[in-house]
Amino acid sequence: MAENSELAALEESFRKFAIYGDTKASGHEMTGKNWAKICKECKVIDGKLITSTDVDIIFSKVKQKSARVINYEEFKMALEELSAKRYKGKSKEEAFDAICHLIAGKEPASLGVTKAASSGAVERLTDTSKYTGSHKERFDESGKGKG
Repeated sequence: MAENSELAALEESFRKFAIYGDTKASGHEMTGKNWAKICKECKVIDGKLITSTDVDIIFSKVKQKSARVINYEEFKMALEELSAKRYKGKSKEEAFDAICHLIAGKEPASLGVTKAASSGAVERLTDTSKYTGSHKERFDESGKGKG
């Protein structure tokens, strides 16, 4: 089995991914979407031995029949199933340690998030010192609005 510090890091990663994208999540249960995200971002899905379909099937296998989420214990069971599939030549403990090492300490990345662009045109349009006429009277010398 994995050592205590690695299991603590694994549980911390579980909690971070469990609350990702859900403002109401407590961090104790993970959805299928976040399960797929943790597997993809931590490189558990390699495209050859483990695909996203395998990840979805294992999620369905370990969760309760009527549930839509898994808890930390079910998460570890799912990792054991994935480790057996990914590391076929190793013993169960070695395979589980290897897959825990992939996930432990990781956090969800926000890939593809749009950043605000600051171009010269925006700066020019929002510079209150360059305003003229009646618009100039709306701001004081520091650029703050008068109301």
